[in-house]
Amino acid sequence: MSFDLDISPLNEECQKMAEKELNETPETVEKSLKELRELIQGDETLNFADDDATLTIFLRPCKWYAKSAFELVKRIAEFKKKYHDQLHDLMPEDVKTYVIDYNVVNILKGRDHLGRRVLIVHCGETWDTSKVTSDIMFKIFFLIHESAVLEPETQVRGVVVIMDFKGLGMSQVRALSPAFSMKLLAFIQDAMPLRLKEVHMVNQPFIFNIVWKIFKPFIREKLSNRIFFHGSKMESLHKHLQPSHLPADYKGELPKIDYTSAQWYPALELYMDHMKKWSKFGYKQ
Repeated sequence: MSFDLDISPLNEECQKMAEKELNETPETVEKSLKELRELIQGDETLNFADDDATLTIFLRPCKWYAKSAFELVKRIAEFKKKYHDQLHDLMPEDVKTYVIDYNVVNILKGRDHLGRRVLIVHCGETWDTSKVTSDIMFKIFFLIHESAVLEPETQVRGVVVIMDFKGLGMSQVRALSPAFSMKLLAFIQDAMPLRLKEVHMVNQPFIFNIVWKIFKPFIREKLSNRIFFHGSKMESLHKHLQPSHLPADYKGELPKIDYTSAQWYPALELYMDHMKKWSKFGYKQ
């Protein structure tokens, strides 16, 4: 089973989607690349590459509005400054042991019925918080996003997250602290150059209410409208993610997940030049 990233150009269907949803036309692309490049080059405090591929990653989630993309770039720099000790020079080998030995984050082999990448986060009993701290969990998220942005189709179609709270206990509740919540939600809402389309909460027990009270104050309306709660009712999940593209773990029609994060980790190491370049992005030192 290969987890290599799909860095091939957009197919015709995805090109049409990009034009319809993101205003991605040859004329807009040329104009916006030029404008964003000039904005970045004109700010001597920023350290970001300005090649077309990198700029496209920032422009697509902003629907090719260069000024909006520039604001995103500046928010990324500010976020990396705030969490400099955790994110500066962060590379896959920094979390390799945790990814391979503890299956806290997994990625479905295929995309969902709308062509979106699906990330599964095990927030319950699978998560051994004595081994994988919330800071390490966040670093894993951050590195996954840095690899996902390489996929043109993911840039256009976006990503979906399933947060599985099966077996949630007090050790996980304590790890999902206000500080962690603020950091994660600031990243998602302000500093992530990906289109997060949906977040699905599944298998959440009653104790989840404690977690939700911690997270809720930091969630703005745009993200709030994309969060759905299903409990153990997978039929509810299926209203958003078709069972034809889900594993049996979530009452889907595909086989049960028979792999762990150890199987997709090597995909991160295939693109070390990209990861190293992105690890330096932010304000100039």
